Amino acid sequence: MLIDTYGRVATDLRVSLTDKCNLRCTYCMPEEGLQWLAKPDLLTDDEIVRLVRIAVTRLGVSDVRFTGGEPLLRPGLVGIVERCAALTPRPRMSLTTNGIGLKRTAAALKAAGLDRVNVSLDTLRRDVFKTLTRRDRHQDVLDGLAAAHEAGLTPVKVNTVLMPGLNGDEAPALLAWAVRHGYELRFIEQMPLDAQHGWKRDGMITAGDILQSLSTRFTLTEEGGEERGSAPAERWIVDGGPHRVGVIASVTRPFCSACDRTRLTADGQVRTCLFAREETDLRAALRSDATDEAVATLWKLAMWGKKAGSGLDDPAFLQPDRPMSAIGG
Repeated sequence: MLIDTYGRVATDLRVSLTDKCNLRCTYCMPEEGLQWLAKPDLLTDDEIVRLVRIAVTRLGVSDVRFTGGEPLLRPGLVGIVERCAALTPRPRMSLTTNGIGLKRTAAALKAAGLDRVNVSLDTLRRDVFKTLTRRDRHQDVLDGLAAAHEAGLTPVKVNTVLMPGLNGDEAPALLAWAVRHGYELRFIEQMPLDAQHGWKRDGMITAGDILQSLSTRFTLTEEGGEERGSAPAERWIVDGGPHRVGVIASVTRPFCSACDRTRLTADGQVRTCLFAREETDLRAALRSDATDEAVATLWKLAMWGKKAGSGLDDPAFLQPDRPMSAIGG
């Protein structure tokens, strides 16, 4: 079991398959891209499957999400999913993607054992998409979403980051579109994980701003019932249901006290938090012929030292050296 000193248990594993991406989103990386990891530094397919197996069979992980960078750029993705789906107990598996390439891979991923997808889409306007991502691939994302829905990778969730002066006015239109297509929309506050370190708290659109904007067009009722727990999104019922919208307020309303995540970078480093400044090297252990038990023990030690929170509210907060594309979403 991956438990920390605050009693939190990590059952959700985020696995980054690559740091590469085929978009250049302004809130993530510069237009020219980044210095990508060298191939020998990346975990191999066998190493990824082994670490997922250790997590699932020895450490109590029940949910695995494959991320990037852009995970659809990983040549062995379908095979990795298929091998992880064969584990006992079988983990629930999802994928966070920008949707480019999903049109041609959604059916194969579903057949391999993937349960669902989260697709990033920040705007309904092609010109704004091109400005935000520096690529003219808007229709490819829409096609990927449709393919995922058709393949049964449901619920299809759409992740949206709003930026002042670009797409900040689109919240109501995006929700109306998501309801129409049967997607579950989740707004995410912009986080300080850009490679340029240009994030500013006073320039972000907050969860409160988003809810106020949505309320001009929809009646939102906070979802009752179960406690939010470790779920990152606070959810609201839209116009009496059945549709819902989520808001992930990682900056203004963090969920650190109930966090159940552990993260594995594409080069085999355990991270206890998106905003951690320390990492634990599992790749070196694998490549020095460590036993599964030894790797599991190293992982447990890493998680035991997890901090109480992200530190975003601390005036001395320092952004991690690695950007989101290198950490994994």
